[in-house]
Amino acid sequence: MPARFIFLLVFLLLFMVVPSAVDLLTEWFWFGEVAYTDIFIRTLTAKATVGGLVFLVAFGVLAANFRLALGRVTKPYLLFPGGGDIQPITLERTQLKMLGTGVAALAALFLGLFASNEWLTWLRFQHATPFGQIDPLFGRDVGFYVFTLPFLDFARYLMLAVAVLSLIGSTAAYVISGTLALDPARGPVVGDGARRHLGLVIAVLFLLLAWGAYLDVPRILTTPAGIIHGASYVDVALRIPVLRGLVFVALVGSVLSLVTAMTARNIPLFVAVGLYVLVTVGGNLGSVAMQRLIVTPDEQQREAPYITRNIEATRQAFGLEIVDARELSGDATLTAADIDNNMETINNVRLWDHEPLLDTFGQLQEIRTYYDFVSVDNDRYLIDGEYRQIMLSSRELNSDSLPNRSWVNERLQYTHGFGVALGPVNQVTQEGLPVLFIKDLPPTSTVDLPVDEPSVYFGELTNGYVIVNTDTDEFHYPEGDDNVSTRYDGAGGVALSSLMRQLLFAVHFRDYEILVASQLGDDSRILYHRNVVDRVTTIAPFLQYDDDPYLVISEGRLVWMLDAYTLSNRYPYASPASNGINYIRNAVKIVVDAYDGTTTFYLADAEEPIARTLQAIFPGFLQPLDDMPDDLRAHIRYPEGLFSLQTDIYSTYHMTNPEVFYNREDEWEVPVIDNEQMQPYYTIMRLPGESRAEFIQMLPFTPRGKNNLAAWMVARSDGDQYGKLLVFQFPKQKVIFGPSQIVARINQDQEISPQITLWNQQGSEVIQGTLLVIPIEEALLYVRPLYLRASGGRIPELKFVIVAYQNQIVMEATLDLALNRLFGSAGSPGSLPADTILAAAELPPADAGATTAAAAGTTGNPLVVEASEHYRRALSAQRQGNWAEYGDEIEQLGAVLERLGGGQE
Repeated sequence: MPARFIFLLVFLLLFMVVPSAVDLLTEWFWFGEVAYTDIFIRTLTAKATVGGLVFLVAFGVLAANFRLALGRVTKPYLLFPGGGDIQPITLERTQLKMLGTGVAALAALFLGLFASNEWLTWLRFQHATPFGQIDPLFGRDVGFYVFTLPFLDFARYLMLAVAVLSLIGSTAAYVISGTLALDPARGPVVGDGARRHLGLVIAVLFLLLAWGAYLDVPRILTTPAGIIHGASYVDVALRIPVLRGLVFVALVGSVLSLVTAMTARNIPLFVAVGLYVLVTVGGNLGSVAMQRLIVTPDEQQREAPYITRNIEATRQAFGLEIVDARELSGDATLTAADIDNNMETINNVRLWDHEPLLDTFGQLQEIRTYYDFVSVDNDRYLIDGEYRQIMLSSRELNSDSLPNRSWVNERLQYTHGFGVALGPVNQVTQEGLPVLFIKDLPPTSTVDLPVDEPSVYFGELTNGYVIVNTDTDEFHYPEGDDNVSTRYDGAGGVALSSLMRQLLFAVHFRDYEILVASQLGDDSRILYHRNVVDRVTTIAPFLQYDDDPYLVISEGRLVWMLDAYTLSNRYPYASPASNGINYIRNAVKIVVDAYDGTTTFYLADAEEPIARTLQAIFPGFLQPLDDMPDDLRAHIRYPEGLFSLQTDIYSTYHMTNPEVFYNREDEWEVPVIDNEQMQPYYTIMRLPGESRAEFIQMLPFTPRGKNNLAAWMVARSDGDQYGKLLVFQFPKQKVIFGPSQIVARINQDQEISPQITLWNQQGSEVIQGTLLVIPIEEALLYVRPLYLRASGGRIPELKFVIVAYQNQIVMEATLDLALNRLFGSAGSPGSLPADTILAAAELPPADAGATTAAAAGTTGNPLVVEASEHYRRALSAQRQGNWAEYGDEIEQLGAVLERLGGGQE
């Protein structure tokens, strides 16, 4: 027996305790490296405190109850009758008490482990910050529902679990002792000691039931109730009084249980249970009857006050009470002058979709098979003095794609990605490929946006650990037939300065090479938690993170920016979103350096109560947003995840009239195109009534079940306007074409549809890009890029742009040409429609493969040849974004056409 016990102890030590201790120690090293040791200690201390307290209390109560009940055992208990050569197994009272103590310890251990996971609930209760908003029914601060009520529920559930386990265990012990039995003739036979003990435990259970009913009263404000979330008419009129009555009944039941404990009568206990069940069932049946007989016949009027509360609370909880709703006339007509006055908007129309651009980056800029572009990010930069929207993607190293996946290659040599691909959203080359401002290896920039440190040690694809500063040179980037090497010069990583540390990390990563590798030295450092989302989640698991980290070039360095949310599902009267939450704020912004992994959390909303509570729990964790460098603050953007959630809620909760809300008379929905719901998108545009263009995020709405446009919503991101929400609504009596109607008209267009069909039949794959809604003044343009992918090819090329305005749809090689066709001249020869230019020059439509010489061969008129040259040069300059050259060529083309029209040679 001792040998088996020792073996079991060694087994548990080697395979459970040691790995956990190693993981804990390596995490301690890592938190020290990232300078967030205080969070690690605070979290560990809170877990140990909560778990330890619950274990001690639960163990004390359970052991006392079990030992008290087992003390009634007067003779050995036959555990196993035996048979054959096996002797019977009996347990004496002392052994039974030891067994009961062991069971109590095991149950308490499980309760303690469960409780330790609720460490944040305890800390948030301790450091709760008032919201400053009062619920309309009970007058409690919202902080009670978000911070206090969850902790009280947690405490009550633990107490209830201990009481139920005590009752079950004690009952079993009394059965073993024979003090509690069921006599067929006399019914239940209960000894005096068992009666007193079990009666007291049941009395405690009734007290906990009374406490639960008391907490259920405010909880009604956080639960669904028919057509709304929160207390409804039936809740206020009947359910809340019933719950208060249930508190009284449970208290009476506790007293009756005490009477049963002190007397020889069982009737009081049965009365207590019967009263509790009667009130509970009667209350439920009465609520159903009231709903059907009183509320449903006049539901709109009876629920109106509660609908109003639900609307107000939901708008507050999702930050929608600040939405600035503006009306549009729906009668505005665009002219060429309007287009010219909104060139900042036109010049930043996003013609490159994420997927085609990612495919193009992958084919043209990955350079080597082990590089990957994971995602494309939208941002804005001041480039050569012009405010422009760009799309960029980091070139990350994918170790899974290495030709030789040895440990040295994966962990010591190929350690990091390198550089970015960056270009404007609206420019293409003559071949239909994206214009790139930053490209190649090493990165070269054609604009005033340098990348001085292009190494990407921390990114979206960096999931494994690497070791730097070893005797193995790190691969930096390929150069011709050779490779350029480097050594890590950053402060990131944990030092592998001793054999003991190497052993610890070898155990932690289950990788023995860390221990035996000869390339490691005293200066070697191990980098882990390199995925930026995993990195911030490990530091602060109590925040919810946006799914889309984005890359920023700041003062020559690559930096990741992430958005974090504070949220709750307990905001009173607020309806939840589809993910179950009913309160959210983008309270935190995070910056992670792609080279050394430096991670900084900034408090973006200094008044947000949950963030202030976290700041009280973890002092110094959140830095003031004013401390963020100005160059980085210029790249803060409104998060897409939050905006998507808000638009989903606002599609219903823009209705503030309870009658309209009840009947869903004006409910909106996000348009569906090609069987997919439209997603919010970033763009630079000048909003109606504003003086300058700005970086925004927008999404249109249509009336539910209809296809015409109802409104469009905007989230602003620049400067002092950051975080402001606007909605531009069209008159309900006006029919404005919606996105799905425009797509249907494009697919039915007699010129465009046959051409798309022809391309598909010729083997090319036609990719229709995202339909963009582009507000200009108070009118709308719809823009949809068209990509072609050659048969067997992998590179999509932007070949045409479809533009729709009111009843007109055109398709041209460029957005500029399409707008010229739609709106004609704005007073300069350069604004002539493309078909007019080509007809005058007697030239066929422009083709990327055509040459001036070939075109010149179609006519002997030298003016036509000259016009052809100017036109093609202008088209080339426009695709490359060289607007000065474009203007010059168009001006010269206009002069030639005037001479051509006048018969001059």
